[in-house]
Amino acid sequence: MLSSTLPLQSLPQCQALQDQVDRLFQLLSQEPTLQAQVETASIQASLKKAIAPTFEIVFAGAFSAGKSMLINALLERELLYSAEGHATGTECLIAYAEPQAERVVLTFLSEAEIREQVQILLQRLGIETVVNINNSSVVETLLGKMQDIIQTEGGESKSDRAKQASALKYLLKGFIENRNYIDTVANKTLSMEQFNFTNLQEAASYARRGSNSAVLKRVEYYCHHPLLKDGNVLVDTPGIDAPVKKDAELTYSKIEHPDTSAVVCVLKAASAGDMTSEETAMLERIRSNPGIRDRVFYVFNRVDETWYNTQLRQRLEGLIQEQFKDSNRLYKTSGLLGFWGSQLRQTSGADRFGLDSLFGSPTETPQFVSEFNRYCSSSGKLPIDRFRIDVRSYETPNENYVRILGEYGGALVEQLIKDSGIETFRSQITRYLTEEKRPMLLANLADDLQPLCIALRKTYLESWHGLKSQPQDIAALKDQELQQLGRELKQVGDDFQAHIQDVINEIVGSNSNAAFEADFKKLKARMVSRLDELLNTFSVAAVHQRAQASHRRNSVVPLLGILAEAFYYLANGLEDVLVESSQEIVGNFFQQLMNRVQKQDYYRRLYRMLGNDGGLAQSLRKLEGEAIAALMNEARTECDRYVRERPEFFAEGTASMFQLRQTLQQACRGYDFNNMVEAEAAIRQLLKLDFEQKVKDTVMRSFRQVINQTLNVCLLRNATDQMSLILQQYDHARGYLAKTLEKEAEDKIRQNQRLLSEVEQKMAVYNEAVHGVNACLEAMQLDRHRLPLVSDAEVDGSLPGDASEALTLGTMDSIES
Repeated sequence: MLSSTLPLQSLPQCQALQDQVDRLFQLLSQEPTLQAQVETASIQASLKKAIAPTFEIVFAGAFSAGKSMLINALLERELLYSAEGHATGTECLIAYAEPQAERVVLTFLSEAEIREQVQILLQRLGIETVVNINNSSVVETLLGKMQDIIQTEGGESKSDRAKQASALKYLLKGFIENRNYIDTVANKTLSMEQFNFTNLQEAASYARRGSNSAVLKRVEYYCHHPLLKDGNVLVDTPGIDAPVKKDAELTYSKIEHPDTSAVVCVLKAASAGDMTSEETAMLERIRSNPGIRDRVFYVFNRVDETWYNTQLRQRLEGLIQEQFKDSNRLYKTSGLLGFWGSQLRQTSGADRFGLDSLFGSPTETPQFVSEFNRYCSSSGKLPIDRFRIDVRSYETPNENYVRILGEYGGALVEQLIKDSGIETFRSQITRYLTEEKRPMLLANLADDLQPLCIALRKTYLESWHGLKSQPQDIAALKDQELQQLGRELKQVGDDFQAHIQDVINEIVGSNSNAAFEADFKKLKARMVSRLDELLNTFSVAAVHQRAQASHRRNSVVPLLGILAEAFYYLANGLEDVLVESSQEIVGNFFQQLMNRVQKQDYYRRLYRMLGNDGGLAQSLRKLEGEAIAALMNEARTECDRYVRERPEFFAEGTASMFQLRQTLQQACRGYDFNNMVEAEAAIRQLLKLDFEQKVKDTVMRSFRQVINQTLNVCLLRNATDQMSLILQQYDHARGYLAKTLEKEAEDKIRQNQRLLSEVEQKMAVYNEAVHGVNACLEAMQLDRHRLPLVSDAEVDGSLPGDASEALTLGTMDSIES
């Protein structure tokens, strides 16, 4: 069995992993019904992680949380800049290189980016001014102000204001010192050879210098360390609370980037006592990246602060119990003690244990020396049976440091490193990256593939068994079809009736038939328009002439006689429109219905069984005529009632009664023809008051119900009758099918054989792909994550080509799964 610690690319069994998963995706694309059921995004993400040549581990956290120092401690090399209070937007990548190929690549900020950062820092400091960073005198003045702020605050790390001033100081100095490498708008990228550096340590020393670090946009280190093998890349990012918002967003974009494989969250709770809002937001952003999953390491750095503060230690433990109790990747470290402790291994009394070599014979006490003395005197971490250390008040910190290390030497250094938690963190993350990473990435891929494989396998087996159960000879297939004939005819009748009920519901229940609704709106518009037209063309002279012609003995015509003739004139004119519109509505409806019926599956099945539509079209045409006749009669009845005045016409206090009186007074002042003509406008208004309401009642209330009920009764009766008629044609259908089934049977058997062959080919491709993935899983000792194959025990025949062999290989896998 091959070792799971080997890189995936080195295993022959895993070389074709991309192709094998792609083939499973291709199989899925051929099954439309499965595509909505199977989620493929997670598979693609986990596949990308499993085969990616690099594994990016992003170190994220607030600025001054100790990310850079932690990375230095992990690698036991001073690569990254680490200083309290100094925050830049520099992104640092550390990748593997052979010893002779170590190098550094530096990318600088542009002048435009530096100007932007300067203005942001000035605003945060409350200094409202525009600075020309190319003016040396202005820059010198500003540097002086920053130094004053730092001194006023008590030092670079004593307050947020001091930290902002320190960041601006380094930024301006960096711009001045590196002006030759900074372009106006572009980001220059330079190799360490262009700086005449001969090795990585020289280049790293240059990049660590605060003023240089401040103007670097990106630093790429390629160094030799076992932790970086197999494509592991450490990424140091700006603080999530960096002074420049764009720098903080760089960290978030890196956290959410699909190439990010794991995140080391460096948290400040050990020194601050609680999580900051930015840290909480960071954890939420990490959870939103599906590419990271559970590959999150939580590091509470600066844990040494809790050794001297009981309340701080209790708050940290409470936070861990409350929010991180389920995490199995949680570490408490002191990057400062761990890193410098590892460096002390290379020192001795000859260089004052690094004071002369590591710290360059400082005139002031280095931070590590102060923390070392504090550790020895107050931490309570040192076993008293082995270390009885005396930190003397009358000695300087540096003297105490040298004396104590001279007395206890390597044993004290090793105890310091152990208490820092760095060794534990390094061993755990090294074990993960070298032993667990590849198997876990592959296991994630296998787990994500399981639903896809189960769905494909189930579909193929169901299709295969369904096709195998079909009759294999023509006679048997004909008998099967004829036995189902009665059920098929009944199903067609049921489907037709259900379709008609749906159509009726569109008109009567939901008003969702757009074409019908448009036709009815057209009817309403035509009725209203015709009424206006009849009123506008109404002539008292013509009506007066007709009324007088009916009574030749009399030369006088009463107003009521004029109104009677007008009522007949309007009612008959509106009747013509309503009758015509009703015919049009019914005709359009049945034409639409016929078109829809002919497109239905039941109509095609009926034609197949009978050779015709069983009289459906004829019955619908007959029904159309009946419906038109019925509605025309209803339209005539509706408009015939217009001749009678509405009861409200004569009601006291109504507009119509008032208008009638006014009209009578105007028309009846004399007895000749002219009086009536002069009252024509008043008569029209009187007619309008009555007929507008009648037409409104028709189109808005009564006639739609008449249409609905007419179609409802006709269609439901016809659907029931047609169901019976279809069933009565069983004998005709049997005789007709007997003539055509033989050819259909031949075609169906041929089609079944073709479909069966296609399913077997798909199963062969599926098994070959899954067998390849399983071989990779077995090589990585992940047998329990194997994917299910289609075994030869589940199909009673051999598959084409090498498929039978693939099935045999998969028999036990399938049974175990």
